Amino acid sequence: MNLTKLVVDRLPIPLKVRPGQTAQKRYYDDKLKGFGLRVTSGGTKAFFVEKLVKGKLCRITLGRYGEITVEQARKEAHKLLGKIATGVDPVAEKRAAKARGVTLEEVFEDYLNARKSLKHNTTYNYKRVLTVAFESWIKKPLISITKDHVTKHHERLGREHGEAYANLAMRLLRALFNFAAGQYEDAQGKSLISENPVRRLSQTRAWYRVDRRQTFIKSHELSAWYKGVQKLESDVLRDYLLVLLFTGLRRQEAATLQFRHIDLQAKTLTVINTKNHESHTLPLSDFLYRLLKRRKKVMTNEYVFPGKGVAGHIIEPRKQMANVTKDSGVHFTVHDLRRTFLTIAESLDIPAYALKRLMNHKITGDVTAGYIMLDVERLRKPMQQVTDYLLRSMVFEMNSLLIAPPMGNLVKNNA
Repeated sequence: MNLTKLVVDRLPIPLKVRPGQTAQKRYYDDKLKGFGLRVTSGGTKAFFVEKLVKGKLCRITLGRYGEITVEQARKEAHKLLGKIATGVDPVAEKRAAKARGVTLEEVFEDYLNARKSLKHNTTYNYKRVLTVAFESWIKKPLISITKDHVTKHHERLGREHGEAYANLAMRLLRALFNFAAGQYEDAQGKSLISENPVRRLSQTRAWYRVDRRQTFIKSHELSAWYKGVQKLESDVLRDYLLVLLFTGLRRQEAATLQFRHIDLQAKTLTVINTKNHESHTLPLSDFLYRLLKRRKKVMTNEYVFPGKGVAGHIIEPRKQMANVTKDSGVHFTVHDLRRTFLTIAESLDIPAYALKRLMNHKITGDVTAGYIMLDVERLRKPMQQVTDYLLRSMVFEMNSLLIAPPMGNLVKNNA
């Protein structure tokens, strides 16, 4: 048919085939091949162009009838069909135009959607860095961020937030640019990101040199630290800090530990959601067995260390840790407890493979390691060795809030 205003006005509304479903019918213009009108059961009439582009049927909506006239739609159809005839893909052009304007915030959202395996805490930390470090850049098109912008912003972050934070923020930005390079293309299929501007920091050696944190609780400080922990009012917090020290678990691994992952018969605990995405099973030393057995007797939900918040489990108790530091004089972070476990294990000459297994570190680049199958029972002795060392370094009291027996009995039982 010849699509004119009169014809379009008289076209009937298609009936719905089933309740809740939208029916539609297409009408094609006789004079201009590829130009047409789509009518839906909802009463919407929209003009479109339909043409084969690179072997694929391409349908482009021009606009709704009422918002544009028949003649305006016909003229726009002429332009698009002319472009297609010369080898231009209008859909790709439109997609590329949208990609050129994609903001840093939009890239970040696409990045999170593509990386569904990211842990909740990682995602949360990334969002905090983005909103704090790049607050003025969030709505800025990604391709407008230049090397000079990166260099100056890195320096400013170093002055205002610290050198380690500046490096962290730029590593996130680098990851977003790397992601964008493979995600957004121009009409010819080439990446819109020709070069990652964060590379400037490597090329000019502008990254801040931040020494890796090496702090841990020294042997002679453990007794004072333990007494400080015992002064905490909450048994949940006390036990949480002790489990971190006696297992070397990461804070979130211990915080989200559930009773269903503890086997008191086999004397093991298993962490499912680990940093390297591999489940981690540890044997329980006598001390840990008694502590977890007591925790199960007072359980209030599925978590070993319950919390009052929405998560249901304990969140990093910074204020309480500050109280321990005040009472003991020992400054520490949650990760210091993991480093303390590792430092003690190394000092006891525990074999490297067993040590890596205890810490759940991946063994890479060593062919021999692939043939060594360290089961949980082979880790029981080194686990107990670390426990015994910690106990000897602490002072236990008969009336301790912890369920540990007197020091003499512990040493005798573990000998």
